[in-house]
Amino acid sequence: DLATGLPIISLYGSKKKPSEEDLFDIDIVLFDLQDVGCRFFTHINLLRDVMEACAEFDREIMILDRPNPNGYLVDGPVLDMTLKSGIGQFPIPIAHGLTLGEFAKMVIGENWMKNSQRCRLTIISLKNYNHDMEYIPAISPSPNLNTSTSIYLYPSTCLFEGTILNHGRGTHFPFTVFGSPKFKGTFDFNFVPQSIPGMSSTPLFMNETCYGIDLRNTDIKKLKETKKLNLEWLINLYNQYPEKEKFFDQSFSRQIGNIDYLSGTKEFKQQIIDAVSIEEIRASWEPELSDYKKIREKYLLYP
Repeated sequence: DLATGLPIISLYGSKKKPSEEDLFDIDIVLFDLQDVGCRFFTHINLLRDVMEACAEFDREIMILDRPNPNGYLVDGPVLDMTLKSGIGQFPIPIAHGLTLGEFAKMVIGENWMKNSQRCRLTIISLKNYNHDMEYIPAISPSPNLNTSTSIYLYPSTCLFEGTILNHGRGTHFPFTVFGSPKFKGTFDFNFVPQSIPGMSSTPLFMNETCYGIDLRNTDIKKLKETKKLNLEWLINLYNQYPEKEKFFDQSFSRQIGNIDYLSGTKEFKQQIIDAVSIEEIRASWEPELSDYKKIREKYLLYP
């Protein structure tokens, strides 16, 4: 680091957690990241890996807890662990409704890490926080979650990563607009994905006009009041896509874009194809979702 001279060790890529050498002259590891409360947002994977390293090499880990902007939401199918991947490591729903401090308690309590009972965990908890409060992070959680609207939409709209649609990558408002050149004549709204260093270098349909929907003016208050993932956007666009057999085509997606791994269930894709009602889809998430909610209660630090 140019400002302090301290070494920077990347845990993004093939190296997932600190080594004994990395922790050689460290007494306490401070964990201070902004999460957004979703299974496929990988800060929770990193948290478990760092906790595991600290337990293995007898270091204390201190979490500087932060609000979860989607803390109000506990919804979605619980991960089928046969679909465990880089974007799904734990048997939790899409939106888990926990802060990172609470999630760390769950990791230990449910034995989701090696040497869990050896983990020396300290949580610096929040004052005056509850899971239903509005919270807009001061710093973007990631380059592609750069607005409060994108953060609130993300639990629902990240599922578009498992489709052939561009979901705003290559624009300055990802996860809030969705489209394809194939929708020309169906929708008036359009945008042109372009290469944006640091956000998306080679977006799907780069330099092509995509037609689709714009969710940037979504009434977030009403969205939050439902306390449910929105499945209508995905279903409606599937129904209007002219080449349905290609809608979930993975040849255009990154490896993590498989809809099964994103949704956490092998049934969701076929349910969309078979025009299963939203009510029936949601019913298929039970009783696992209700069981998770009971487990969650044990680890809450905040109302």
